[in-house]
Amino acid sequence: MLFNSIDFLIFFPIVTSIYFVIPKKLRNLWLLISSYYFYMSWNPRYVILIAVSTVITFISALLLETVKGKHEKKLVLAASLVSNLAILGVFKYADFALQSLSSVASYLGLGTIERRLDLLLPVGISFYTFQALSYTFDVYRGNIKAEKNIFRYALFVSFFPQLVAGPIERSGNLLCQIQKVRETELWNFERVRDGLLLMAWGLFQKLVIADRASLLVNQVYNNYENYGFVELLLASVLFAFQIYCDFSGYTDVARGAAQVLGFSLTHNFRQPYFATSIKDFWRRWHISLTLWFTDYLYIPLGGSRKGIFRK
Repeated sequence: MLFNSIDFLIFFPIVTSIYFVIPKKLRNLWLLISSYYFYMSWNPRYVILIAVSTVITFISALLLETVKGKHEKKLVLAASLVSNLAILGVFKYADFALQSLSSVASYLGLGTIERRLDLLLPVGISFYTFQALSYTFDVYRGNIKAEKNIFRYALFVSFFPQLVAGPIERSGNLLCQIQKVRETELWNFERVRDGLLLMAWGLFQKLVIADRASLLVNQVYNNYENYGFVELLLASVLFAFQIYCDFSGYTDVARGAAQVLGFSLTHNFRQPYFATSIKDFWRRWHISLTLWFTDYLYIPLGGSRKGIFRK
């Protein structure tokens, strides 16, 4: 289900209306059911993937708080990491790997690999995998306590506003809000109004700017040999606006929808085209992903503290 679809235009008001009238103790369960329905509306069979990732990381976090030895904790963390990345790798990169091997084999005169898995890429698999793994890392580091309620944790992994295109949320932000949902004010006019306005702005970026720009961009890029320098330059400039408004617009709809429901998601874009350097650009573009790699990969591997070669 896409944000810019009739289905979502029907789905969101129904989910929100029921959310506001049911008892507070049922709000998380209702959002979990709604989130799984949202995901299953694309392909019901692939819901098992997000469920498996949820169960693996949930159990891993509980084990991390149970086992005492540092070596045992590392084994649990490694098992969670490898199993989740294996699922991601198979569905996202298996055919690419087979095609690459086939090219190498053909170059060496060993024939080609004709077989392909032809797996349909699950929507949002990278986002919820990284989000679930960040939770495991945070528990391993002692930054947060393991969540004991699997339904609350499952909602953290599958929360529908940010499930498809992010932002990638940290447990210290979204999970903590889910844990305190009974304390959240049921109705706040300013919050709901601002959330709806943010959703409208996101849809404007997506439908009016990005989708309109794509008409010219696709026409020129698909027949580039028929166009001159000016047309190619114009298409390239429009493509920059298209990709930004497409991604940023979708994120704004996600943030707005979450705000209507009483949740605050992290900012994902901060005027990236006003960056003064490549480094500054990546501090402004898809911020949640950049910070994820910084905190869970770059710094643990040494960052800039282990010399130029390691960096």
